[in-house]
Amino acid sequence: MRHALLSLALLFLAGAAGAAPAYPTGDLSLGKATAKIHVEEYASLSCNHCAHFNNEVFPAFKAKYIDTGKVRYTLHEFLTEPVNVAAIGFITARCAGADKYYQVVDSLFRRQAEIFDTGQLRPVLLDVAKTAGLTEAQVTACVADTGNREALEARVDAGVARGVDSTPFFFVNGVKVDGVDLADLDKAIAAAGKKTR
Repeated sequence: MRHALLSLALLFLAGAAGAAPAYPTGDLSLGKATAKIHVEEYASLSCNHCAHFNNEVFPAFKAKYIDTGKVRYTLHEFLTEPVNVAAIGFITARCAGADKYYQVVDSLFRRQAEIFDTGQLRPVLLDVAKTAGLTEAQVTACVADTGNREALEARVDAGVARGVDSTPFFFVNGVKVDGVDLADLDKAIAAAGKKTR
């Protein structure tokens, strides 16, 4: 994977790049920071099951748990084939800033089928990036930045170290969830809630 990430800039955009935008490296979460329940998802932007979860399940999950302050949700980045699609997407989402990160991720999941049907990542990514306030030059610089690629690689390695071997993959308060639908998360959240009382 290291070799693949090191060649991302060549795969995506050629030419000179300016300064890359600020790149938040820590966990980016949604919801109340003091919520007793922490739901973590490991997902890949090139995973169609992850796109299904984001597009069809996550809105109801967010309304039920995140928007009500019951859950803090963290998306952890993971890479599945084609790795360049997932990696370039996540790096760009980070460069959009912490306040636009989830907007970019959601847009890329919703346009994943378009990327795969056309075989064209670049125009879709640049269009999504533009809606988040990034220019083409900023995306180029972001993807080309070695530090950004190394930071992504470190986050993926951390997931592997936790036993993540597929996507989507969930933990609720550190306990692996069996299943990937809302009913599975409901059950895991209810069990975690009993332990925090």
